[in-house]
Amino acid sequence: QPNGGAPGAERDGAGARRSTESEVYDDGTNTFFWRAHTLTVLFILTCALGYVTLLEETPQDTAYNTKRGIVASILVFLCFGVTQAKDGPFSRPHPAYWRFWLCVSVVYELFLIFILFQTVQDGRQFMKYIDPHLGVPLPERDYGGNCLIYDPGNATDPFHNIWDKLDGFVPAHFFGWYLKTLMIRDWWMCMIISVMFEFLEYSLEHQLPNFSECWWDHWIMDVILCNGLGIYCGMKTLSWLSLKTYKWQGLWNIPTYKGKMKRIVFQFTPYSWVKFEWKPASSLRRWLAVCGIIFVFLLAELNTFYLKFVLWMPPEHYLVLLRLVFFVNVGGVAMREIYDFMDDPKFHKKLGQQAWLVAAITATEFLIVVKYDPYTLTLSLPFYITQCWILGIILVLTWTAWRFFIRDITLRYKEIRRQKQEHRHDKDKCLSNGDGHSALLEEPNGSKLRERKL
Repeated sequence: QPNGGAPGAERDGAGARRSTESEVYDDGTNTFFWRAHTLTVLFILTCALGYVTLLEETPQDTAYNTKRGIVASILVFLCFGVTQAKDGPFSRPHPAYWRFWLCVSVVYELFLIFILFQTVQDGRQFMKYIDPHLGVPLPERDYGGNCLIYDPGNATDPFHNIWDKLDGFVPAHFFGWYLKTLMIRDWWMCMIISVMFEFLEYSLEHQLPNFSECWWDHWIMDVILCNGLGIYCGMKTLSWLSLKTYKWQGLWNIPTYKGKMKRIVFQFTPYSWVKFEWKPASSLRRWLAVCGIIFVFLLAELNTFYLKFVLWMPPEHYLVLLRLVFFVNVGGVAMREIYDFMDDPKFHKKLGQQAWLVAAITATEFLIVVKYDPYTLTLSLPFYITQCWILGIILVLTWTAWRFFIRDITLRYKEIRRQKQEHRHDKDKCLSNGDGHSALLEEPNGSKLRERKL
């Protein structure tokens, strides 16, 4: 979930604080909680490995030992990363928490690379090592069918179609968009992504059956109620975070127990706050960057549905939920790093490590879908869907050309013509006073008069 910036917040070239960043007051108390514990972690890790080596008898089960060895390798890597990895932009509740998710990103990307290099059958059967119930094809649920809001044919419950759609995914949609709003921190971008995804569901329902939903399920339940309400609550939270006073005091410096409990709770809130001002129309670079962010966001959303389709995972499986929890934690850091990358005047600044990993993970997931089920992805779009997308792309390209090329050329031409007319007017005025006497001419800024000998 999104957090605020780290204590060493960015500053511009002049050394002044960014106008979108909140002021922070910190007494600098360095308690046990904040100190590095690299030696302690190394000692505990060595003791655990020594126990397994010296005191525990190795089972004669090859499959079990393989699983346990892989898990132990991952845990050792996470211990190294939590203590030694580079800090990101967030510091609450603790920098080690965000270092942990950075290392989980590396592990997940390596897992995806492994799956990508397997055959389709081996990759699907490999999932059985994670959960024996996986590796079998599962039918997708069709959310379309009868789309009557009021069904007079059902005397006992005429609103059964609505109740059927009110499953566990409704609160998931709301909380998901609440957290996405905290990541993106912009109402315009959130609404664009929300509406665009519904258009993608319309366009791709011939590929995935569960994209087939009723019109009121798309626009009323999803866009207006679930997504819209989540975005509204997220924007209200953003307003509170931008107005909040960030004044930090060491826990042991607070005299009352009530103050200590309040300080513990606020440990899970941002250290500071930066208001995102994307300004997509300010330059061509920012416009292309914002379009790229929206594209990657939508691709990551689609990967959720296509991955479980090609890897035969039911929608309610815990792996699907864990992937969403993973993206909730890494998405906020990635968006902050992308914003800092765009907002920095130095063009050649490095992209943040978490943003780089999220982009790589999204691309690798899509490549897995392409390899495991190319037939589904190559199902041709209906003709009217193709026409709509071509029209939309043409409109976007036309607006881009007008805004960043034609409009700028026109404005420069008008400015040059205006300057020429003013120069011609001043010249004519000088000639009209050419009797050898002094002429009073106004300065260009109109602030004062100067005398020139003609």
